[in-house]
Amino acid sequence: MSDFDLVIRAGTVIDGTGAEPRTADVAVRDGVVVEVGPSEVGRITGTGIREVAAHGALVTPGFVDIHSHYDGQATWSSQLDPSSWHGVTTAVMGNCGVGFAPVHDHDHDRLIELMEGVEDIPGVALQEGLAWDWNSMPEFLDALERRPHDIDFAAQVPHGALRLHAMGARGADREPATADDIARMAADAAAGIRAGALGFTTSRTLNHRTSKGEPTPTLTAAADELVGIARAIGETGTGVLQVVSDFPRDDHELPMFRAMVEASGRPLSISLAQAPTAPDRWRDILAFITESNHLGLPMLAQVAVRPVGLLFGLDNTLHPFVTNPVFRTELKGMTAAQMAAAMADPAVRERTLAAAAAEGEKGRLGGRLISRFDQMFELTDPPVYEPAASDSLAARAAAQGVSAEELAYDLLAGGGGRTMFYLPFLNYAGGNLDVVGEMLRHEFTVPGLADGGAHVGTICDGSFPTTLLSWWGRDRPEGRIPLPYLVQQHCRDTARAVGLLDRGVLAPGYRADINVIDHANLQARRPETVHDLPAGGRRLIQRADGYLHTFVAGAETFAGGTATGALPGRLVRGAQPAPA
Repeated sequence: MSDFDLVIRAGTVIDGTGAEPRTADVAVRDGVVVEVGPSEVGRITGTGIREVAAHGALVTPGFVDIHSHYDGQATWSSQLDPSSWHGVTTAVMGNCGVGFAPVHDHDHDRLIELMEGVEDIPGVALQEGLAWDWNSMPEFLDALERRPHDIDFAAQVPHGALRLHAMGARGADREPATADDIARMAADAAAGIRAGALGFTTSRTLNHRTSKGEPTPTLTAAADELVGIARAIGETGTGVLQVVSDFPRDDHELPMFRAMVEASGRPLSISLAQAPTAPDRWRDILAFITESNHLGLPMLAQVAVRPVGLLFGLDNTLHPFVTNPVFRTELKGMTAAQMAAAMADPAVRERTLAAAAAEGEKGRLGGRLISRFDQMFELTDPPVYEPAASDSLAARAAAQGVSAEELAYDLLAGGGGRTMFYLPFLNYAGGNLDVVGEMLRHEFTVPGLADGGAHVGTICDGSFPTTLLSWWGRDRPEGRIPLPYLVQQHCRDTARAVGLLDRGVLAPGYRADINVIDHANLQARRPETVHDLPAGGRRLIQRADGYLHTFVAGAETFAGGTATGALPGRLVRGAQPAPA
């Protein structure tokens, strides 16, 4: 008879605590780690029903991704990809104040418009895919729990839905909340937390708009509203808070965030990136977070591990000719492949470029994203996420003696509809990732903002864990970060940030969420567009090489990057205690 369900043999264990790598065996029984071979000998004498040889490979805890948007996908699909393809074994959704509960039946369309606009998830897919067999947050959690998944996941209470549920059209129109409104929102939020939501999230950024262009309902919520909700959550004795903001220079929001923590006693995380319009503002925010922690008020920043970059292509939401009259008339309704074939016609090329020249300076002087060729790069396979200025479309075009529009056109036409361009939007004001390295090393930051399940036509950042270990832990010419620290940050520290103390570490008693990684060959592949959402909706996906095995609660979910069909993932209800 075997002693264990699983033994992973002779891998290089990076256990998530920040300790140095060591060669050791890892034994699993009943979904938890029961033994990690001592560093002196590394060998576990018992046998496993399943034995995995891991010599030469890294053995790490599964990644805990605390910033995703699988709120819709989790209801209609058991696969939370692309995150699950990149070693993520727990994902937390409901971020940025958007989600689908609580909800009145007559507000379904409003919440779809909000999610479609803020997170770029096709409304038609949400209309087709959401069953809406819930109204309250507890009922939503019950609906989520009915479907098994490939990874564990947790939900949060979204402020946008709370406001609509409590205030109706007044909430959508961002009217000030009355005392009764706040009491209703606070009660709904606390009920969600007691039912198992991990926390409460809100948004205060103008970048977040509905599909009709209206600002998010939570944009101007006053301090009494946010503090009132936070206080009610604090009375439950559990839960976390998450905010995203434009961080106005007058700093009126930062004291409000601090007041939320003071009133609730609950930790708060802030989504943080370097904006090109205020390239040093992130330092002010980190200084505020540091001061808050020194005052005994727990705060963290969630930071990205590379630029937040926009992807342009014929099958994406945007590309350089999306407003061109030739595309809007002659090529309208074509698939990406059909467009690329039509673009091969010299006459179409001539008409398109003539129309682009006519648009010319009018568009460029307006600063339109689709014409920023000096910041736009052809996306290669594997992708380069820290590109040099000399590789921009503008620089390449100048070297070839053609216009940037000509080069962009020819690349799109020659790619069969699959060519994509990459425009680093956040975290790239200096033309490199030095500021990201600073953020990642800060004592009060954790990796986040991967946005798995969201921005499916413009951004594909669910591969952040792969970039973290491959670029920062192996490939970057200068400023590499030690692997033990990176694993600790994206396993134990992210788990602790949301109260999941039972995972993120390879030690006895912890959940057996485990990655076995061929680190030398770990690599994110080039994103691609597929049409596999409900109603044929489009989304960007990205695969990876180098993940040899991924286990969730001891069950193998991926082998060599291929799904095994196992669905051990479950809804995680509420904070989880650390092993005894």
